[in-house]
Amino acid sequence: MTADGRILIVDDSPDDVTLTLRALRKNNITNAVDIAADGEEALRRLFPPDEPGAGQPGALPALILLDLNMPKVNGLEVLRTIRSHPRTRYLPVVVLTTSTEERDIVNTYDLGANSFVRKPVAFDEFLEAVRLLGMYWLLVNRPAGRLHD
Repeated sequence: MTADGRILIVDDSPDDVTLTLRALRKNNITNAVDIAADGEEALRRLFPPDEPGAGQPGALPALILLDLNMPKVNGLEVLRTIRSHPRTRYLPVVVLTTSTEERDIVNTYDLGANSFVRKPVAFDEFLEAVRLLGMYWLLVNRPAGRLHD
């Protein structure tokens, strides 16, 4: 499976990141992957500082896999910020989390998440979830045009 565009994984758990990368490889999803270890780092990647020499914002990812419970800036704040800027408003954001709280599901959709997926405990189930996410968001889905790239 191949598609254009990078994937941004935003997750503070090195084990979950490793598991996600392994699942992507096993499903032949060969997109380049960037990793942000927390919400603050994700926002720096998406919205570089306006300092001299910082350069122009880079290309946006084709898909963001976003954990909710992270230090510094949590996933809900990251999602709120992404949806509040014209440049990132239409980025596909899949919340990939261990949370089963109804309020987390409602809050993520209220803030504009494209999908809420609970991280399965068993690796085989996780492998299948990542395969389906990759198939849909990278190959089947047609994203909105990026007006400000």
